[in-house]
Amino acid sequence: MYIDTHSHLDAPEFDDDLEAVIQRAKDAQVETILIPATNLASLDRIEQICSQHPGYLYPMIGLHPEEIDNDYQQQLDQIHQRLDQNPKRYVAIGEVGLDLYWDDTYAMQQTDAFEQQIGWAIQYHKPLMIHARNAHSQLIEIMERHRADNLSGVFHCFSGTVEEAQQLLSFPNFKLGIGGVLTFKKSTLPEVLRQAVPLSRIVLETDAPYLAPTPHRGKRNESAFLSATATHLSAIYGIKTENIALKTKKNAFFLFR
Repeated sequence: MYIDTHSHLDAPEFDDDLEAVIQRAKDAQVETILIPATNLASLDRIEQICSQHPGYLYPMIGLHPEEIDNDYQQQLDQIHQRLDQNPKRYVAIGEVGLDLYWDDTYAMQQTDAFEQQIGWAIQYHKPLMIHARNAHSQLIEIMERHRADNLSGVFHCFSGTVEEAQQLLSFPNFKLGIGGVLTFKKSTLPEVLRQAVPLSRIVLETDAPYLAPTPHRGKRNESAFLSATATHLSAIYGIKTENIALKTKKNAFFLFR
């Protein structure tokens, strides 16, 4: 019933009980999990676990902005080669984007890497899974340069303002990824969604093992907790949780086919 559009099942936090985590997700009516890559090593692990669960786990391919340093081009070239060998294997280009949260030492390299991976999305007709932290204005500037390229994808882990939501949703083929942050006690996201975001522009995600929703906050997140986010969306939009699941599933299919 649910689709988790963003879960890092390749993370070491799942090494000891991955099969149990996947079974709990199935028991919680999560019917598909999409796994973003962060670098070349993560891609190897993702491909391994996806091959063990065909039709349930699906890989993305990309270089995360926090993984970018002076030798980023070498990694990018190898990842691009992997994509070119079998583009049908990957459901999206991701997780890619900009992260200036800690510092901006590699801001130029991040921008270049992001632009190259946008090029892959155009070349192979793939959606993007976009990460942007402390970089909203820079993200919009880059996206505006590609407005005519008919890009699609997800702005992952959205937690911004009404104005930021409106700017992101001006790109018509993009959805906002909504996860556990929605359920946090001091989150302003519920009101932002009410004011600015139609349900047709939302996909569900966990970002597991991070950002577990209330009442699991502080624990390792996993896809089985997706229903907690759906319950909060149900209250915001005034429709049954089952309909939240159906509508967000439809939105995910629109992007990832």
